[in-house]
Parts: sequence; C-alpha cells; structure tokens
Amino acid sequence: MSTTTDADQTTAERRRELGQQLRVDSVRSSSAASSGHPTSSMSAADLMAVLVDGHLRLNFQAPDDPRNDHLIFSKGHASPLYYSVLKLAGAISDEELLSFRRFGSKFEGHPTPVLPWVDVATGSLGQGLPIAVGVAQAGKRLDRLPFRVYALCGDSEMAEGSMWEAFEHAAFNELDNLCAIIDVNRLGQTGETMVGWDLDRYVRRAEAFGWKALAIDGHDVEAIDQAFTEAAETKGQPTVIVARTIKGKGVVAVQDLPGKHGKPVEDEEAAIEELGGYREVTVDVPGREEQGEPHVFEVPGGELPTWQLGDEEATRKAYGTTLAALGSMRGDVVALDGEVSNSTHAEDFREAHPDRYFEMYIAEQQLVATAVGFQVRNWIGFASTFAAFFSRAYDFVRMAAVSRADLRLVGSHAGVSIGEDGPSQMALEDFASLRAIHGSVVLHPSDANQAAQLLAAMAERPGISYLRTLRAKTEVRTPPDEAVTIGGSRQLRDGTDVAIIACGITVPEAAAAAERLARDGIEARIVDAYSIKPIDAEAVQAAARDCGAIVTVEDHWAEGGLGDAVLDALAASDARPKVHKLAVRKMVGSGKPAELLADAEIDADAIVKAATAAAGGKS
Repeated sequence: MSTTTDADQTTAERRRELGQQLRVDSVRSSSAASSGHPTSSMSAADLMAVLVDGHLRLNFQAPDDPRNDHLIFSKGHASPLYYSVLKLAGAISDEELLSFRRFGSKFEGHPTPVLPWVDVATGSLGQGLPIAVGVAQAGKRLDRLPFRVYALCGDSEMAEGSMWEAFEHAAFNELDNLCAIIDVNRLGQTGETMVGWDLDRYVRRAEAFGWKALAIDGHDVEAIDQAFTEAAETKGQPTVIVARTIKGKGVVAVQDLPGKHGKPVEDEEAAIEELGGYREVTVDVPGREEQGEPHVFEVPGGELPTWQLGDEEATRKAYGTTLAALGSMRGDVVALDGEVSNSTHAEDFREAHPDRYFEMYIAEQQLVATAVGFQVRNWIGFASTFAAFFSRAYDFVRMAAVSRADLRLVGSHAGVSIGEDGPSQMALEDFASLRAIHGSVVLHPSDANQAAQLLAAMAERPGISYLRTLRAKTEVRTPPDEAVTIGGSRQLRDGTDVAIIACGITVPEAAAAAERLARDGIEARIVDAYSIKPIDAEAVQAAARDCGAIVTVEDHWAEGGLGDAVLDALAASDARPKVHKLAVRKMVGSGKPAELLADAEIDADAIVKAATAAAGGKS
C-alpha cells in the first residue's frame, strides 16, 4: 500500500501551480493576439505541466541533441499551450510569448519548425500522431537511441482515419518509446464529439489495436504522473493516456461551454484572477543522461548503375536498381513502400538493405507521415507507391511543405500507358497536384539513365521532390555519361519548323512522330522535358524563338501538367508562339497501352497531326 509523503504533496501542489501558469499564459497570449485557442489549451495544461516537470527529457538549450525526447502537438491549434510550455522551460521570453500570431513573429497560429524545438507543422488535424510514429520508429530502428516521443492529441481529431493508421502501425512495430495523450475535453468546434467523455470506448479501441491504454482524470496531477511513469515502464507496445479533461478548465465563463472554441476569453483580467494570478516560474527540464550517438550504417560503397544506348528498361526497375545502389553508397538512405514493392521495385532495396527498408502496407497517409518523421531525424527517405495512391496522402505532402520537410516521393504506374488496369490506377493528376506544392520538384524521366541521375539528385536536394516512373520498358536514349539535372532537359533532335516538348512515355512517341514528319518535309525539334518543375525555361524559350510553334504532349490531364509548365515558362518570354497541348482529355477505360495512347490522342499519330497543323500545314 502506497503512502503519500510531504514531498509528494509538495510536488503535486507545484505541478498544479504550473498547470495554472500554463493556463494563464494561454489566456494572455490569445488575448494579446485577439485570436487563438485558449480553451483547447487550458484543458491539457495539467497534462503538460506534469510531463515537463517530471518526465520529458529534452534539453531546450540544445534542441538538436539527438538524445532529446520529442514533443509533438498533434492538436496544433493548442499552440498557446505549446508556447507557454516553451516559456515554462525557459526557452523563450514573455515578450516572445506575447508576440503570438503577430506579423513577422515566429510564434505562428499553429507551431512550425521555424522554432528549433518544433519537429513538424501540425495545424492540419490527424497528422501529429502519424508523424510521431515515424519519429519513434526512427528512434528504435535507425538511430537506435533511447529517446521517447510524446504526442498530444485532441479528441476531435480521433475521427480522422490517419490517427487509426498510426495506431495500427505503432502497435505492429511495438513502439514502446511512443506515448500518445488524448485530451478528451468532449467539445469540438461546433459541438460534442462522437465519443464525448466515454473513456472506455477510447480504451477499448486502443487495446484492440494492441496499445496499452490508461484512462485517467486529466486534471489529477498525481494520476497523470503515475500514467507517464507506467508508460515509460511499458515494454513491447505503445501507450496511450486517455485523459478526461474540461475545455476551458479554471475559468467559469468558458469552462465546458459550447461556442467558445477558437476565441480568446472575453475578460482577460478576470480570467487571470480566477486562475490565481500571473506567475513566472521556470522549470529546468533535463536532457537525457544516457550517452550515445545516432547509429551509423556501414556501407560497401559503389556507383550509380548505367544502361547502354538502345537498352530497353522500365524506369520503375531503374528506380529499384538505383535506390539499392544509393543504399550501398550512403548509409543514411532508407526506403518505404506501400505494399507494392514488387511493382515499384522498392523490393530491390529491401533485398539489399533489409535493415533500412520499411513496409508501410496499404496506408498511404502513414507512409508519407513516416517519411516525414524519418527526416526529422535526418534520414534520407524515399517513399514509393502507385502514383495514384499518393492522392490519399496529399494533405500530408502539403503540410510537409509547411514543415520545411525533406520528402522524396516516387510514383509508379501512372498515365493511360499502364493499360488494362484502367482509370482508377492512372494518376492523371499527379503533375498538377505536386507542382502546386510550395518549393516542390516534379520529375518524369523517359529512360533508365535519366531516372538514375535524377534519383541521386533527389537524395541531395532539400525540400519536396516527386519522380514519376513508367510501367513499360522504354529505349535508353540518354548516353550514360550525359549530365541529367533537376531543371534540365535534353534535345533529341533539332529542327526549326515546330518544337515538340514531351516527357516520359510520350518521348518515344514524339521521336517516332519526328521521323514521319521529316519524311513530309517538316523538321521538328524534340525536347525531352524530364524536369517538369522546374521546367527548363531556357530550352522552352529557345524552342519558341527558333521554331515559332510548340506542341506539348503528356500522359496526364490537360490541366496543370507539362503543357501548363511550358506556358508558364513562356509567360516570362518575349516570344509568343502558338502552343498546342496534347494531353488526356476524356475518361478512358481499359485496353492495351498503345490503344489507350491512341484513344487519348497522345500517340505518334496525334503528334504528327498536331505538329503538321502547328507548322502551318507544310508537307
């Protein structure tokens, strides 16, 4: 039977005071900004007070220490609480806290990694826990360090399917270094959540997924302390603390009341007085005492693969071969795949480097989230699946840009050229969607040598990059010693009557068309635009000046792809050529690749017709 000592009582009282300080500062910062989410912050204040005061091992003065624990606010709108935690830990000043949401302040409406303690941006709900799974998995399998990962989750975001992908993967991978905290304050933005305060339902769900689940009063600091202790002692499975809390706790005017979400309290002074007044306590949060550096994978070295001119190889196969070679050259390269590795050829990496391969199964949101979590710990991750399926995780890619994340995506089996699988698999939107991501790169090599060099460039490039591979084999037209660069292109054939700008599977169609055009007296310049973003603007503008007319051809919808990238390049040019965009413009069905290319009017026949018209009908 345990007994409570005077020291325990003193600790509990101090932690209750720290919780009140976090509430006061959440109120103050939101009032200073005249916006924010103080009530969502107040409900979780006691949880964070105990975590910071007794369990978190994070040296706030050395945020890059690889031994540090990680604290991710999946409920990113509780940013007033997060910033109040930073002040409590002595990491920021009160003046900085009160700059919340002001123009030019680093203390934005939702936390982003412009602050050194923030791993990822989490303003879009349902993302913090999946990314925390990635960070925790990096800790166990890659870094092999004993840090822990804590994710504060809102009960409203438990309606997101991505949260349950995270629950599944965390349990499957036995991530006992992960602790999720669900702040069950019952109220969402417009009313009560589906589960309300039914903690047993959350517990049953979590246990069914294979987690250890602890239901507690989220305002009982002694129960919170015990739960964090039990979580740290649990082996072989992750832990979730299901905490019953009260939204707006401590201020009667907002406590457990609907309609108060996302608004500062109306009477700041009265609220602060009700919470016991202003405090300015700091807590010395220790780092981890265990010594250690991130694990380094020894590699044998090697070089990129090359193919000879005239060889026939699919760029998806070139991806697998090249990635395996990169893994032998660099110990920081890892691969993730969405249970299609025998199609994407990520299996080549798995066979060569099984300790750095991660099977993510059919869970594309978790696939991308894990890749984001890995890059938090500086691992160079390549995530692959069918290009169409990245659309499920588009919000994770969008938020990765907000996180300033380094993310490398490779999508296979795209376009009508995949053939019999039909339109559900064709990813005719990928260029447009990925071009729209801030700072992104979009690549579509037409042969194996291009694919190899572009993948190596992606490994070196910060930010978000996407490479589309082909299902079918294509002829190698790029010499193995020719430089292939992000932002570049290659000219297959010179001509001044018309320029044909193609990418991927349409490059061989354009080459075949050029031969036929030449027999009709039309000399067509063929440009292989393997870099769609950034487009080779110089090559496009030169084609406009020299040829006077341009035909673009792509296995993609007409909107937002190669054709529009070419038009963007011409917008900054004095040249105003005729531009005819060949692209997929109708919903196709199943068929042989050649049949579908013809039906979509992006094959050699269609190119000849369009180029002849663009060249003024010369024949």
